Amino acid sequence: MYKVCLILFAATLLVTSIPAFADLEQVQVGGELHIRGNWIRSMIAPVPEVRYAPGQVYGRAIGGPFWNLGVVSPVDWNKDGADMKFVEQRTRLNVKANFSDKVTAFIELDSVDVWGEDFRSDYLTGVDSRATSGIVQTPLGLDSDVQLFQAYVEANEMFGYPVRARIGRQELVFGSEFLVGNGDSGPIFKGLSFDGIRLTYSGEKFSVDGWWAKLAERSPLEEDGDTDFYGVYASCKAIENVTFDAYWLYLRDSSTVVDTPGGWLWKPDYSGTELHTLGLRAAGKYQAVDFEAEVAYQFGRVDHLGSTFNRGWYGDDSANASVWGGNLEVGYSFDVKCHPRLFVGATYFGGEDNRDVSFADWLRPFARPRASVSFNRLFSDQVYSGFFDLNSDYSNAYLVRIGAMGMVTEKLMARLCVTYFDTLGAFDAPAFPGAPSFLTKENDSYLGTEAMLVLVYQYSKDLSFEAGWAHLFTGKGLEQGSFNAANGTIFTGGSAKDQADYIFLGTRLSF
Repeated sequence: MYKVCLILFAATLLVTSIPAFADLEQVQVGGELHIRGNWIRSMIAPVPEVRYAPGQVYGRAIGGPFWNLGVVSPVDWNKDGADMKFVEQRTRLNVKANFSDKVTAFIELDSVDVWGEDFRSDYLTGVDSRATSGIVQTPLGLDSDVQLFQAYVEANEMFGYPVRARIGRQELVFGSEFLVGNGDSGPIFKGLSFDGIRLTYSGEKFSVDGWWAKLAERSPLEEDGDTDFYGVYASCKAIENVTFDAYWLYLRDSSTVVDTPGGWLWKPDYSGTELHTLGLRAAGKYQAVDFEAEVAYQFGRVDHLGSTFNRGWYGDDSANASVWGGNLEVGYSFDVKCHPRLFVGATYFGGEDNRDVSFADWLRPFARPRASVSFNRLFSDQVYSGFFDLNSDYSNAYLVRIGAMGMVTEKLMARLCVTYFDTLGAFDAPAFPGAPSFLTKENDSYLGTEAMLVLVYQYSKDLSFEAGWAHLFTGKGLEQGSFNAANGTIFTGGSAKDQADYIFLGTRLSF
């Protein structure tokens, strides 16, 4: 916390020194403390376990020699396995400075930590045991050091027009965050911001946003090897209480793809990744009915994904995306004291599984592999499960949900949701242990049904408390396994099919 305060003080000095160039009118300091304790039972495999042994699965799964590939899973769905228990905390501090001519500077720092990982003393000896690297990596893969989360300059009503320019590190939040959000909703804290430029034109009933963000800079190692994210997002409110959105998202990764070991025989022509997403969204309310509908289509080259689907010699250098994604939810609110709302919804993320091989391909070790391309969730902040959608990367599947929510008391809100999960491209597993890789049987597609209850108590305007319990009735599809995690690239089969639980308690203070 001392380091956070020191950096915040330096940031305050920075923004308050700008009056040499512009007139400072107002300075605001704000922030947030978000703390949550989590307990997850019968899910995590402490060490990824082999579900299908080497020699049983042919090389169209990710990595490995073409005839000697095993499939591993980071989960086990086994009550005899280790539970995951941890308390996470995200600390945010910001300074906002308003200047003349409608100019604003905003700087925000954050730190994501897990309790117990930064304790500074060995309780037996009293020796300081802090990390000396300056960056502490947690077991959850989080960076617990203080980070510059946002830092941008903003100019409004530029040149007399309703145009806003925001330059620097910033959050990008659009629509319901179906594909682009700030990473603030997941069971595991992370947060997401982008380095880039954003322009916004705001009319009376419509607005248009355009942006360019730099996701990875590789100069001078590669002259044109960066990863960039572009987008245009338009919103229209021509109908009262209804918003219509249309957008185009473009992810370009031109970094060099490392050739597979077979490059000396034949060098694949990997042309990088150019993934386009076109989408439409409508959301609004009519009397007691509210609705949201969104559909997106992804297309373009995905050679970086294709290169990982190798058979030891080369990957798929003609991998292309052509997948759909969508979300629909309709709710009805009753005009009574506790304002109950009933809702139903469905979500779809297209996908496929081409990891099996035919008998003809089995006879031809140099046969061209074909990648399994699923809908890429990009930078979504929608979380559909506390178990297998922790990073908003659940894909190659669909889900159907039904639920209710309302105010139990003036300050206590409750939400209950039951969700059915099913996979689209089920994994073709070996027909029996030691079977040739062309002899397969399709795993079950039913993943499970999750029931989740969430309570939020608004203690004051700034302070709230939260509690939740989710129970997963695992299906055969989770025991046998399919590729659903990490946008359809990670296997989620278990050594058992025990039911799982996720319980959390937390608090959030904003100021």
